[in-house]
Amino acid sequence: MFKASDVKELREKTGAGMLDCKKALEATSGDMEKAIDWLREKGIAKAAKKEGRVAAEGLCEIVTNQNNAVILEVNSETDFVAQNEEFVSFVKYLAQVILDHDFTTNEEVLNYTDEGETVQDKLVAKIAKIGEKIDFRRFKKVEKKDNEVFGTYKHMGGKIGALVVLADTTEEVAKDVAMHIAAMAPTAITRDEVPQDLLERESHIIKEQVLAEGKSEEIASKMVTGRLNKFYKEICLEEQPFIKENSLTVKDYVENNGGKIISMVRFAVGEGIEKVEEDFAQEVMNQVNGN
Repeated sequence: MFKASDVKELREKTGAGMLDCKKALEATSGDMEKAIDWLREKGIAKAAKKEGRVAAEGLCEIVTNQNNAVILEVNSETDFVAQNEEFVSFVKYLAQVILDHDFTTNEEVLNYTDEGETVQDKLVAKIAKIGEKIDFRRFKKVEKKDNEVFGTYKHMGGKIGALVVLADTTEEVAKDVAMHIAAMAPTAITRDEVPQDLLERESHIIKEQVLAEGKSEEIASKMVTGRLNKFYKEICLEEQPFIKENSLTVKDYVENNGGKIISMVRFAVGEGIEKVEEDFAQEVMNQVNGN
């Protein structure tokens, strides 16, 4: 009646899930055009129209279970949809699925079959129902040892999420550090973890600034070291002044409570995504005209 290649072709044309494409071809005896119409009538194919749009809003979610934790980001086009219960429940579902399995890539998550449907199929169905592009952007699964604790914090209802692992201290201390990470956005725990390309770029910028001030090449080279120390204190978690007590560094605070920082993850919704400013009136007209 129809071949696997037909299902693939229909999926590429409509953006619908594999299972929905199969159902459509079964319902239309393998007629491609009728299958497209069938999907459109069901409200499934419209999800494909959203593919070219920018999804830079959304939510971060964090879930933990004993020695495992997951932090992830799922994007939507508007903040309004990010607060929609359908969207929120899907984000929570996705986090739990990842927590319960050993996935390492987004593709593995999306291809996972749950109750007869892949996660990708469920995602496409949500796009069709909600009417906006939804993008499963990233996740990180973190494991800890028995002597370690998780600290989690979500800011502004999930616009920023922070997950930290500390050893030999309490969950309260870990939560304080997670809150600090969310607020101060460190990019590394220690100096050794600062990416070399970032360090080289910052050194170059500092040197050019000093030369522009009229200093000699020799003096400029010496001043780079001093200003890099200030740069480290701005971006390294252990060296940042602790938000609850500025007289202490984060490292001091953790060590004063018997602990040690093991790892951290910080996601901010939409970071690195170029947002497109749209004319609101035109957007309304596009919706009226079905674009």
